Amino acid sequence: MIVSQILKSKSDVGVIAVKPTDTVTDAAKLLSQHKIGTVVVSADGETLDGILSERDIVRELGKRGAGCMNDPVRDLMTKDLTTCKPSDSALDVLEMMTKGRFRHLPVMDDGKMVGLISIGDAVKARLQQLSMEKESLEGMIMGH
Repeated sequence: MIVSQILKSKSDVGVIAVKPTDTVTDAAKLLSQHKIGTVVVSADGETLDGILSERDIVRELGKRGAGCMNDPVRDLMTKDLTTCKPSDSALDVLEMMTKGRFRHLPVMDDGKMVGLISIGDAVKARLQQLSMEKESLEGMIMGH
């Protein structure tokens, strides 16, 4: 399965974004409200400035305490991002995530962000693919 198929199969509301100038508290509220682990950071709603994850927030809380919650998102966000393309496979995405040790990957098409893939999305797609392959092999063995 490829990334564009994964994005089509997702039933959620889409990519949740914050501005670099929004506070970490604002971002945390969105994470909680939507029950998600990452928000995209974009000044204009189209370009990708960074990503802020709940892990980023927890790490900073551990270092500095609650004072970081009033900081702008740009101070905590990850700026050096790995991205994928709609044509990448679920396996490619899983390899990128494993190598980079992250759980969310923006999907870029001609310089524009078209979605966000989580490790859960990629694992689900890969398991579906493996299940179909298993059924196909069983059918061949059984003569169906």
